[in-house]
Amino acid sequence: MSDQLLVSTRKGLFSAHRTARGVWDLDSVSFLGDNVSLAMQDPRDGAWYAALDHGHFGAKLHRSKDRGATWEEIGVPAYPTPPEGHVEKDFLGREIPWRLMRFWCLTPGLPSQPGLLWAGTLPGGLFWSEDSGATWTMVEALWNMPERRKWAGGGADVPGIHSVCVDPRDGNRVVVAVSSGGVWHTQDCGKTWTAHTKGMRADYAPPELVEAPESQDPHRMVQCPAAPNIWWIQHHNGIFRSTDDAMTWTEIKDVKPSVFGFPVVVHPKDPDTAWFVPAIKDERRIPVEGRVVVNRTRDGGRTFETLGRGLPQSWAYDLVYRHALDLDATGERLAFGSTTGSVWISENAGDDWITLAEHLPPVHAVLFV
Repeated sequence: MSDQLLVSTRKGLFSAHRTARGVWDLDSVSFLGDNVSLAMQDPRDGAWYAALDHGHFGAKLHRSKDRGATWEEIGVPAYPTPPEGHVEKDFLGREIPWRLMRFWCLTPGLPSQPGLLWAGTLPGGLFWSEDSGATWTMVEALWNMPERRKWAGGGADVPGIHSVCVDPRDGNRVVVAVSSGGVWHTQDCGKTWTAHTKGMRADYAPPELVEAPESQDPHRMVQCPAAPNIWWIQHHNGIFRSTDDAMTWTEIKDVKPSVFGFPVVVHPKDPDTAWFVPAIKDERRIPVEGRVVVNRTRDGGRTFETLGRGLPQSWAYDLVYRHALDLDATGERLAFGSTTGSVWISENAGDDWITLAEHLPPVHAVLFV
């Protein structure tokens, strides 16, 4: 089991450890005062990565080879220069800039691909690095395809790639999810792309676009490592599952207290077991009835349990972002953090929760390392 948790927040990257007595406690912070949008650990060499969003000064990427004791700033992706006179606007008429605004996910390649990293960004660019982040190359085939211009802002004002799944059977096969812009597959390491959103629906779109790939707003997408043909998505419209390698999707309906939310994690060995954090959507975006709960299915979505023991059950308005729920490699320890700076940990698959923190800055992401 993992005994360390990284918590990416608006004011720094916090670390928590589980002591020999079984108590979790915060023990250090890096980049205090800076907006850390996410962290990643590369399982191939143990390196940690921290993505920072400095707002006016832009996005930065740092790497640590000594588990956070020291950090070095490394390269960041660069968007191409747009054609002369070219201006892109979203459906509200707002300009979409051709520049890196934020790292929205970092994903390592396979063990057979040392040094290979993938980065999904705002405003919708996908990049890869072959030298552990020193330099980056844009996946131009995805950026230049006409369908990309139909993407729109979902969780942010501009489109963003928040989920990059590298197939454990074939490192050339990569699937990305875009908010809002659907799910896109490549079989040739990014040279060509196809959309696979059959079965999804976007009830917020005009009738003629309800099933259009670019209308779909997946909030988070995960693939089961032990059964890579099984996928889960938390969509703006609800929960979707694929059992045919993300070719088609089946909607799972009538999940209480809500089918809306942002994060999802899947058990590393059992593709039928997955966890979600439900909320009320759109203009409210708060827990249903002010109760913080986690939903768990153990039978592929046929039934769900609502887990709240140890979580606040009244007057709680914690929203959980798409990367702010994590599961360790055993499938037993879970953690999630909220916009109100609270972090909870479970050591028994969600049956019971303990409070790690209540007064951190707003939490963007959590990660077991």
